[in-house]
Amino acid sequence: MSLSTQRSKFLLDENVRVELANFLKSKNFDIKLAPKSVSDSTLALISKKEKRIFVTNDEDFVDCDRDTIFSLVWLRVPQNDAELLIKSFNKLLEEFSDFSGNFVVLEPNTWESSPLAE
Repeated sequence: MSLSTQRSKFLLDENVRVELANFLKSKNFDIKLAPKSVSDSTLALISKKEKRIFVTNDEDFVDCDRDTIFSLVWLRVPQNDAELLIKSFNKLLEEFSDFSGNFVVLEPNTWESSPLAE
């Protein structure tokens, strides 16, 4: 795992499985859980201000640009399969470290990254 990945900070949306938060904590990542019922714009602001990778299942964030959010991981892994979610996220962490300014779509056992719109 690269040094930059080890220093990554995550903001997990309220709709993200607790098992993922526990997994990331076990790997010594800095994790913040999104407060319940906080607006999308506030979550994006927290991500940007604190340089946190925002992890969500919510499609509402896919149109965010680099001026409004630090980084985004959109989970497209079935929510009824925590083991697959953790396995897929671990694969992402092992293979990718340059989250800043990027949008990552995480699918079962694979991922795709592209720069956030400017």
